Amino acid sequence: MAQSQLQVVADWERRKEQKLVQVFQLAQQFAQDHKQKLSGLENYRLDYLRQAQQRAKEGVGSVTFGQHQQFIGKLDKACEMQVNTLSQAIRVADQRHMQWLAQQRKRKAVEMLLDKQHKAKLKREDKLEQIMLDELSLQKFMRK
Repeated sequence: MAQSQLQVVADWERRKEQKLVQVFQLAQQFAQDHKQKLSGLENYRLDYLRQAQQRAKEGVGSVTFGQHQQFIGKLDKACEMQVNTLSQAIRVADQRHMQWLAQQRKRKAVEMLLDKQHKAKLKREDKLEQIMLDELSLQKFMRK
């Protein structure tokens, strides 16, 4: 039996939704990975600061102290860059989520039309069956 055009559209919308779910999940994973990287970088920065403070208490030269300060500045810059990357990844994940939800609404609308079409077909078939039964009953009655 040939598929109706609406069924073809419904299948296409389902496949499109599945692809968008995958894209959304990838974007979510990307954002989660960057969140973990930021957390690791911040933890490393805090550990380094504690170690630098401990060394400062023990006494370090001005050159070494300057090197520590430079490295802490680089860590601050890396954290800032990671925050920017994370916020961009979150924005992209949110956009992908919205695209998926919009596609989900499209798919549901097409499936609702398909269901409505199917119910109308069943109603027509029931009506035809009733007409045939009525006709059969009438013929039986006429024979008697």
